Amino acid sequence: MKSSFNLIFIFFCILTINSQIIGNVSDDLDNKLEYATVVLFEQNSDNQIDGVITNIDGDFKFNNIKDGYYYITASFLGYKTKKISEIKILDNIQIDLGNIRLEIGNNLDEVVVSTQRSTIINKIDRQIYKSEMFKSARGSTVKDVIRQLPSVNINSLGEISVRGSTGFSILLNGTPIQGAMSTILDQLPSNAVESIEFITAPSAKFDPDGKAGLINILTKKGAIQGAYGQINLKSGFPSVEKYGNDIVHNRFGSDLTYNITNDNWNISLGGSILRNDLGGRREGEVFTIIDNVFNNFPSSGERSFDEINFNGRFTVEYSPSLFDNISVGFFAGKRSKKRLADIVYYDNYRISPVGTNNKTQYISYFNHNLRERKGDFILGNLNYSHTLKNKSILNFSLLYEYTLLGGPTINQNLGHPDNSILFQDEYNTNDNPLYGLRTQLDYSFDLNKNTKLDIGYQYRDLDHTGDFVYQRRYNFNDPFYLVPEFSSEVNLKRKIHSFFSQFSTQKENLSYSAGLRIESMKRNLLLKDKANTIDENLQYNFTKLYPSASVQYILNEVTKLKLAYSKRVERTTTFKMNPFPEREHTETLEQGDPNLKPEFIDQIEIGFEKKLKNNNKIFSSLYLRNTKNVVNRVNTVYNDSILNRIYSNVGNSRTIGIEIGADLNKSKKWKSFIGGNIYNYDLKGSFDNRPVKTNSIIYSLNLNSTYSFWNDASLQFTFNYISDRITAQGEDSRYYNPNLTLEKTFLNNRLKIALQWLNIDLGLLKSNEQRITTWRKDEFYTTTNYIYEVDIIMLNFSYIFKNGKNKSKFIESEFGKREF
Repeated sequence: MKSSFNLIFIFFCILTINSQIIGNVSDDLDNKLEYATVVLFEQNSDNQIDGVITNIDGDFKFNNIKDGYYYITASFLGYKTKKISEIKILDNIQIDLGNIRLEIGNNLDEVVVSTQRSTIINKIDRQIYKSEMFKSARGSTVKDVIRQLPSVNINSLGEISVRGSTGFSILLNGTPIQGAMSTILDQLPSNAVESIEFITAPSAKFDPDGKAGLINILTKKGAIQGAYGQINLKSGFPSVEKYGNDIVHNRFGSDLTYNITNDNWNISLGGSILRNDLGGRREGEVFTIIDNVFNNFPSSGERSFDEINFNGRFTVEYSPSLFDNISVGFFAGKRSKKRLADIVYYDNYRISPVGTNNKTQYISYFNHNLRERKGDFILGNLNYSHTLKNKSILNFSLLYEYTLLGGPTINQNLGHPDNSILFQDEYNTNDNPLYGLRTQLDYSFDLNKNTKLDIGYQYRDLDHTGDFVYQRRYNFNDPFYLVPEFSSEVNLKRKIHSFFSQFSTQKENLSYSAGLRIESMKRNLLLKDKANTIDENLQYNFTKLYPSASVQYILNEVTKLKLAYSKRVERTTTFKMNPFPEREHTETLEQGDPNLKPEFIDQIEIGFEKKLKNNNKIFSSLYLRNTKNVVNRVNTVYNDSILNRIYSNVGNSRTIGIEIGADLNKSKKWKSFIGGNIYNYDLKGSFDNRPVKTNSIIYSLNLNSTYSFWNDASLQFTFNYISDRITAQGEDSRYYNPNLTLEKTFLNNRLKIALQWLNIDLGLLKSNEQRITTWRKDEFYTTTNYIYEVDIIMLNFSYIFKNGKNKSKFIESEFGKREF
């Protein structure tokens, strides 16, 4: 294998380079322009010699050019054409024109004058959304940016779904991150985001993780030498609605970025602190039927969140030559998120036997439940890139992470209204150190002027140990004692070897690519309980192929069609495989399945895009997703007042949907984006020897509309809506959030002030509220209405104190945040 690779390497290094002209086309914000037209002309005669279209990275190349004088023109719809003159070709040389930046504006040959910049770019495998769309996320986190995308939704529990699936993967500047998505997106400040890429049909170069595809977060960067410094501050006004919460909720934050760059060095420093509390309450009811006895427990009380994050980041990038680039980065931080549920259970009763009038009243009681999740982490990475003489590129990357996860849960059943009476006090905690290693080597080269081949190898290693301690007492004066059946050790080790190749080519208006990735995974799960009755070592190994392919055809300057297929996997986390129950709160236990299998996904989509006048645009995608080994959280009855939530493979599903979006410029001052998604979800399978069958139609809508009063002042309205949704054992109600942002810039755009009105409600709309219901015939029924804070007023300041271009690049967690 090694000798073959060396032969290929030597062969491409010794190739004779004929006369060439190469370059790259982007807009004035350094966004690469795919499918820009570049034409080569003879200088004296103006005869057209050749013409090409730029690739996905904006690159172009002319080969086998005769000696002489030439000029080129670069153009793209909605941009001014640019001419590069007096290009001299002599003696088989290569001319690198570098980056050609096109300015927004009208082509003199066009009738329509276009003044609006498109905020959405559609490429063969992805959709790109500019950060300027996301004013309502100013001063917040990337989660509030992500929720604006047309097929992304976040429910009342903070769970993020893409095209109806909670399984997707996050990339940061193209680097994969494996973590609990909601937690990851709560870490990175939104002010650092340049754009978001929604990659619906990833190629074989990408990890196959994530059944709905990938979301790539691109941070801001520039290309001008000098120093850049920016500080952002946010503060929240006092809560309008208190919800009877005992503690005042705080919202404030600051993030700082400082970047120095010159010909060889790019040094970035960053740090942030964010306090993001959220008030609220919940109203619920649960009943169980066990041993022919009906038990009913209605409830009401506080459900709120207190969250604080600290982190610091440091990256050094060094380019000793035009052909080499080395970067080293470190990232460390602390995170704490507390969920408080102070609930009163009232009017509790039982009927025995079921169907009679023999009703017995239970006493009312107060449940104090405080769950805290902590995460201390430090990680580092090393990246090296080398460009060979034949323009092929060799890349190496290494990421190592140590994360200490854990946090206690306090669950107390007390008297009501006398809270000094203790019925039961439970305290469970865990320490979960995680060690992760990821390394990759890949090689990219051109087979000819329009064809590219990528090959590579990747290794991932995960070692996640957990020590779970569950304690109980019935008197405040007594010490806690161990509950051995709920206390355990759970250790997961997983190793993955991957080889991949990706072929891509372009011929006139047709572009297509195909790739194959082969992975060998070994998973070892060690289980022990404190009662010394369980000591198991479970192994799950497999080798699997992940093919991918995509085709795009340009019908004309304004219309594109695409077809894509990819095979993916959704891997199981340690949490979902832990078979020992954990007390979430007084009504529920939560446990996993140690034999849980990964979900395997086949997805195909057909896309369409059409550009209209005045830089307006519409696009749509029809998609089909088949999922094997679907993992759902399902409920069973543990005892008369407690349900047990279990993660299990419940069957196979099929999702058929259509996504539609439009980028609309009503006038020079008013532009809007609207995106919608509607799909049919069909699940068939079984759980606990009972059939599971779900079929429902779900739809969602995202609206973003901005009106500019002047060049430095604007008003933006956003609206996110998801319809009722049928689940494996019940249904989730509709959920929506309207927001309004007023933004003004000062000091030549160096100071930006934004006033936000989030979760607009006014006591009329029932915003930020959702009811979640599950049931199983003749066993249980539970419904909970989650009511979270509305009419939140935030003030954000962003000031650039060093006015160079930001070229900051930071790393993110690969493993630990998935388990947080």
